[in-house]
Amino acid sequence: MQQSLCLLCRGSKLLCGMAYCPIIVRHIAKLRVRNIPDKNIVYGSSPPSLFIGRIGYPIVHIGPGAPPYTGDTSIYDHPESWINKPLEEILDYRFSIITGRTAVKIKDIDNKLVLILQELAMAERPVDIEMVLKKRPIPRVILDEYVPPQGPSAPLMRVSLGGNVKVNRKMEQVYYDTDLRTYDAVMTLYRSGVSVSQIQKLLSVGGIGTLRRRRLVPTRWSITAIDSMISEGLLKEVRRFPLLNEYLVFVRKYMKNLFVAILAPRPWSYEWMECWFPQSTWNPTGSKPIIEGDYEGFKGRTEYPDIGGCYYASRLATLEYLMRIRRQATAILLREIYPGFNLPIGVWFVRENIRELFKRRPMVFHDIREVFMFLKKITRVDFNVWVEKSVLLRRLMREDRILKWC
Repeated sequence: MQQSLCLLCRGSKLLCGMAYCPIIVRHIAKLRVRNIPDKNIVYGSSPPSLFIGRIGYPIVHIGPGAPPYTGDTSIYDHPESWINKPLEEILDYRFSIITGRTAVKIKDIDNKLVLILQELAMAERPVDIEMVLKKRPIPRVILDEYVPPQGPSAPLMRVSLGGNVKVNRKMEQVYYDTDLRTYDAVMTLYRSGVSVSQIQKLLSVGGIGTLRRRRLVPTRWSITAIDSMISEGLLKEVRRFPLLNEYLVFVRKYMKNLFVAILAPRPWSYEWMECWFPQSTWNPTGSKPIIEGDYEGFKGRTEYPDIGGCYYASRLATLEYLMRIRRQATAILLREIYPGFNLPIGVWFVRENIRELFKRRPMVFHDIREVFMFLKKITRVDFNVWVEKSVLLRRLMREDRILKWC
């Protein structure tokens, strides 16, 4: 990278072609690591934040998280509020949180620490906590494909909450209803306005479902489970709606990403496809773009998609839109990830971007060929390549040809 670019840019214009300023991110990481308390006691306001690991399952590391200061930290662990924030700012939130961890069996939901985490998961506002750690937090940060970025951590000796915790009443009601099935509990919370990230936390700490089946769920798994469950619930209703009358196309460009949604006047089916360009997160050394994806028909799918949790995150956001307009459609979503976007920051990025995508006014078309002509001007990958890789785009083309001859 030419140093002269950095002098001209100074982190504001992204002249290097990255989705973020690497100098600022590096500075944030060093600053947060440098500001880790020297002593093994952390006192701060948990957003609330908690983590359930997956390594060692069915014995997993769990614990609360908080920055080493008090105040309104609610945005630090609320992905629904991050979408229009600079990536550097989001990383600053996340790297500030110090997590205390200890090993617990997944079925040990009466464990004292688990009960504290359950109370945190239901909190409506930040909670002051004191963590006594066995040693100074490890000065490192973790970036993951599924979960939001994680800050420093250390083995936890004990934790205490400062004062009474104001809990969400609907979450508390579901928590104490030990005869309510997990799916019914999740949909009850979602329909009452509880955010997806809050529901995910309560599931991960074993606070949802019938008593016999409650257990700790690793954060990574609970994120995908909630996206999947809620979208399945919405799909049951969407399948009964009338079809769209035309083709709708939505386009969003954001942070070295292109998101495209094509809604066709056909019965429900769904496809999510990603194209990773060279020098992007999952294609760092490649010489050409790589396209992968998965799809489902009217009845949905029974196997976990190869493309991962982004499939369910995007499906949820798509079904939320169809619920709003009370229509059924075949939905094909495409994502192009360009050079410079090379940090894994979690599936929240996809969910919230697709939600934003569907807030925009769509382009309206009456013919699939018009849709293709429009998208050929939008995508960097030759749109014929997208069609070649996509099951549902090819299906729409075949149906269009058949109709022409009828």
